[in-house]
Amino acid sequence: QVQLVESGGGVVQAGDSLRLACTVSGRTLSTYAMAWFRQAPGKEREFVTYISRSTGFTYYTDSVKGRFTISRDNAKNTVYLQMNSLKPEDTAVYYCAAKETGWVVVRTRSSDYDYWGQGTQVTVSS
Repeated sequence: QVQLVESGGGVVQAGDSLRLACTVSGRTLSTYAMAWFRQAPGKEREFVTYISRSTGFTYYTDSVKGRFTISRDNAKNTVYLQMNSLKPEDTAVYYCAAKETGWVVVRTRSSDYDYWGQGTQVTVSS
């Protein structure tokens, strides 16, 4: 049974930074391409960023480019999301997601992913 557990959320002020972590158990992280999504109150879940399984290829939605960085440490079975220069509009529950694949294909739809974490709340005050 594959499990994803997010951590690192919290309440910060605009301009601050946070680092989220997503730890995978049950199988090795290197099996999966990974992504972060977020869902704000009253809104649909939206794609944030993607990292490929082995090459480290990354892709970001426009609203976070230059501010967020996704990375992975396969030895620790953990994916990170470094969030800098946070804005109030970044407030959401952040979810990590895993896709078992051998291909480097950017997938931005939540339905493309096989496994999900429970989410961690990020609140950015102005």
